[in-house]
Amino acid sequence: MRLIADALTSLSAARIAEGDPLPPDDRVAAGSVLALEDLYRAQGPGLRRYFARRADGQDVDDLMQESFARLADAANVPDRTIEQPEAYLNRIATNLLRNRARSALQRSLAQHVPVEEESLAGPDMTAALEARDLLDRLQNALIRLKPKTRGIFLAHRVDGHSYNEIAKQTGLSVKGVEWHMTKAIAHLDRMLRSR
Repeated sequence: MRLIADALTSLSAARIAEGDPLPPDDRVAAGSVLALEDLYRAQGPGLRRYFARRADGQDVDDLMQESFARLADAANVPDRTIEQPEAYLNRIATNLLRNRARSALQRSLAQHVPVEEESLAGPDMTAALEARDLLDRLQNALIRLKPKTRGIFLAHRVDGHSYNEIAKQTGLSVKGVEWHMTKAIAHLDRMLRSR
């Protein structure tokens, strides 16, 4: 906001001479501080909403300031009249967002590392062998369980059935299902701990 105020002050220094005709209200001519102030009051809220929808909230004030500073610089060029300042301001805002997006893309590409340049760790063969060994021991321990206990254990742990559902399916009480689960877990624990 400070930069906009400075730009307006610098424009007020270049006053229109007494004999010069005044520009129409919808034009920003060099030295026309009132037109720039009016444009800021009229277009500022809409421009702020435009930036708020398309940029980070923390960047909105910077984008506003940059837009009006660029407009003030363009309006300060001698022998130049901006015919449609609202459209010119909108074009400045669009270009600012495009430039920021382009810069962000360039920064992103600069940080990119192709996969061919990175050494990727291969599979851990030791871990794979240990996992296979554990599965074999688990399968052998499950085979040694009585069929009814094994079925109840697998129904609960693999199929995800509740104790109540298993009790209804097997004709046991919930306490009976709990007893079979306790027996299966204790057996598997013993078998897996002993190598």
